[in-house]
Amino acid sequence: MVRKLEAGADVEQVLARDRLGIPGLLFFVMSSAAPFTVVAGMLTTAYAVTANTHLPVAFAVVGIVVAIFSVGYVAMSRHLPHAGAFYAYIAQINRPLGVAGAWVALVSYDMLQVGLYGGTGVAVQPLVKDWFGADVPWYVFAFAAWLLVAVLGVLRVDVNGQVLAVLLVAEVAVILIYNLSWATHPAHGVDFSGLAPGGLFNGGVGAILAIAVLGFVGFESAVVFAEEARTPRRTLPAATYLSILVIAFLYGVSAWAMGVTAGTDKIATAAKDGPGFVFATAGSQMGDTMSTIGQVLFTTSLLAAMISFHNTIARYMFALGRERVLPSAFARTSASGAPLFGSLLQSAIGFVVILIFAVSGADPMVKLFYTGGTTGALGILLLLFVTSIAVLVFFARDRRGESTWHAVIAPALSVVGVGAILWLVVDNFADLLGVPPDDPLRWGMPIMFVLVGVGGVIYGLILQQLRPEAYAAIGLGNRATTAAISAGGRHAPNAAAVEPQSAGPGPGSW
Repeated sequence: MVRKLEAGADVEQVLARDRLGIPGLLFFVMSSAAPFTVVAGMLTTAYAVTANTHLPVAFAVVGIVVAIFSVGYVAMSRHLPHAGAFYAYIAQINRPLGVAGAWVALVSYDMLQVGLYGGTGVAVQPLVKDWFGADVPWYVFAFAAWLLVAVLGVLRVDVNGQVLAVLLVAEVAVILIYNLSWATHPAHGVDFSGLAPGGLFNGGVGAILAIAVLGFVGFESAVVFAEEARTPRRTLPAATYLSILVIAFLYGVSAWAMGVTAGTDKIATAAKDGPGFVFATAGSQMGDTMSTIGQVLFTTSLLAAMISFHNTIARYMFALGRERVLPSAFARTSASGAPLFGSLLQSAIGFVVILIFAVSGADPMVKLFYTGGTTGALGILLLLFVTSIAVLVFFARDRRGESTWHAVIAPALSVVGVGAILWLVVDNFADLLGVPPDDPLRWGMPIMFVLVGVGGVIYGLILQQLRPEAYAAIGLGNRATTAAISAGGRHAPNAAAVEPQSAGPGPGSW
């Protein structure tokens, strides 16, 4: 379907408007965070790796840091609504650096999304064997999940939101039931010692904060849907802050209740069983049915995260195609208003990766799910840090009516807070990957993002020399489309004179 811009030209370079309210945005954000995956997998990993029983405090600390980051991040979205948020915001510092941010974002989200196929296939495999006695290869289930995500990717964004709503509500409800059961089946009485803030520094603080921050990845995605949100000035801040609050509360309470039921003196040992510990305790306390429900929702949690990340990646590609950083075909949308070629390309990438792992026999859980997910999260954290700087630069040039708190204080605090957590994650990256300190992956993966970023900068400089009209449109969002319309399908010849950081609100502004 071809939609009309205010300029009156027929284009397929605008996303469907007014499709997502606060609940829809919240479902996308929370699904990216994959609550059941974090509770069953990440919390147990944190306890097993660090033996620090004050994990709930870590989620509170990280929640405060990402909330402070969101103050300037959301404020900037009011003035620069963009489907490629990190890319557009970092471009306000420097256009080639913005392209670097885009490349890092695509690689990071792709690793997060594709890695989930490995986790899903392995998680479904034992369930099918228990139920039907069939020993089906993991990749059969991965391809089934891939097909569902590929179909949903080209449908209306609110249809995706409805699917996520069902999956997310179910998993959160069962997590709360598990928490209640754990809290009412204490090993040594209800113990609140894990909530003491000072205990966070008893040991392993770097690793425990690093693991905690990985649980929040996805909170930033609400802004990506700014162009499709209803009354975004209200919905984006509400969805972002509410998701942070829910994530911090849900994970903090889950970590505390898990420690209560195992006993703070035994949780580190018990958690070495990973998700098995979670489902075993649920089964012993509430019966096999609740254990099975949890295992099923563990797989659907992975599926929901796949759907959410797939939509995020497709919108980044759409944004880059609209500004001709990628071929213009990526700016096309389907009849439902969803990014078409970006979604199809991401589906193709997922198919190829699953096929490679299926043929090679590589471990899909360790090599695809765990390594891919952890590395992708590192890339997102790097983008959060650079974006914090970009917000400071953006408002330093023009306050645009924002308060000192929104434009200066919170972004400055964010640079310090996110920077500190980034350092902790890099410093403890071997532990996060579960490899020895001298393993090539320990520095290989962080260095990869440096190389990807350098490649993005070089590509941006090439655009500046060979395609100045595309270079000028970097970070403009809908204004790039309007310029193309006014030039009869091309970017306006004088677009090079428009600086994205100084351009006023365009047709796509609120």
